Amino acid sequence: QVKLVESGGGPVQPGGSLRLSCAAATSIFRFNVMGWYRQAPGKERDMVAVIGLGGNRNYADSVKGRFTISRDNAQSAIYLQMNSLKPEDTAVYYCNSYPPNETSWGQGTQVTVSS
Repeated sequence: QVKLVESGGGPVQPGGSLRLSCAAATSIFRFNVMGWYRQAPGKERDMVAVIGLGGNRNYADSVKGRFTISRDNAQSAIYLQMNSLKPEDTAVYYCNSYPPNETSWGQGTQVTVSS
């Protein structure tokens, strides 16, 4: 059973924007803090942004002021608006609960920032 489906990635030039979407199974989304994570080649997967049930947010220092996480509780979905993208943002982006459910990772969506 697919529990998390990410979409919206792609190639973008430095300074550009992308909006990622995540459709989550209700069993994961309903009572959980949700988050976006990313994994760059050769690196560990890191938390990018998290959002609580009431909308409180936290961000990794590297994306503060550039990325915005949001959630739609009715749709069991979360989003990541990414602005002012940099080459170092290149990674596969994943959504999951926070802390993550290690058995539920999806395929992720590739974001490539390059000129």
